[in-house]
Amino acid sequence: MSEVAPLDLVVASLKQTAARCRVLEDPPKLQRRRVTLRATGLWRVVPGEIVTVHPRKRWTCARNEYLSGEITAVRTDIPALGLTPLRLDEHGVWDPDEEYWGEPDEPIPEYARPIIDRGPRNLYEMEQVLPGVDPDDLDDPIIESNDLKDRGDYVGAEALLMRLLDADLRCLDAHAHLGNLVFDPRPEDAIKHYAMGMRIGELSLGPGFDGVLSWGWTDNRPFLRCMHGYALCLWRLGKVTEAEAVFERMLWLNPSDNQGERFNLHWIREGRAWEPG
Repeated sequence: MSEVAPLDLVVASLKQTAARCRVLEDPPKLQRRRVTLRATGLWRVVPGEIVTVHPRKRWTCARNEYLSGEITAVRTDIPALGLTPLRLDEHGVWDPDEEYWGEPDEPIPEYARPIIDRGPRNLYEMEQVLPGVDPDDLDDPIIESNDLKDRGDYVGAEALLMRLLDADLRCLDAHAHLGNLVFDPRPEDAIKHYAMGMRIGELSLGPGFDGVLSWGWTDNRPFLRCMHGYALCLWRLGKVTEAEAVFERMLWLNPSDNQGERFNLHWIREGRAWEPG
């Protein structure tokens, strides 16, 4: 088996010491082809990242391609992934005058004043991708993964989420729930999952997005969950200024604040450190 030049691989999913990848430079018609990478250091990598590999061996077995080698670099480059942005469906206009901001005799919360002053904005719902799921079927792989986690089967929960990402890296809820699996013991790993889902979702928004992504439109929730987990990790890891900016951004995107970001923002501005919820 002869040596081959260094390769850039897009990681689609991981399982223990192996990763299912596609070659970054493959033409579109070959991008569904998978190469199984065996290398040390894969525990540091999350689906969606690009790894540069110095190959030692490359072979085929039972029509499946395999590669072993050394990972020499890992990077995040969302545009390079060539993903189709998730669709944004417009749902009319969000009007701050129709929002509940507290009882009439209570002062308007400080965070809400600039949002109210901005006035009505367009309301959107972001496409949710759940590969292989029949919309008429009640089975939900995200719920199934959570059930496995609750029963203590973290390996099974992770495997199910990885299968979703292997099919489509735009499954934002899989990124969010992979982050949830490791949030308690390893926030430095969880933040990478949340960030990947958030950045892929941001492909749909583009620069200067000023619309509302209400939690009430359920397909917005995976993106908002990624943002929430990302901000919590920033706060927990001591990156307070960055966390404050994300929480504030979330309040603009979802002024109804179903996730309680106004409290997180208040506590950060009060100088409180992150505490388990």
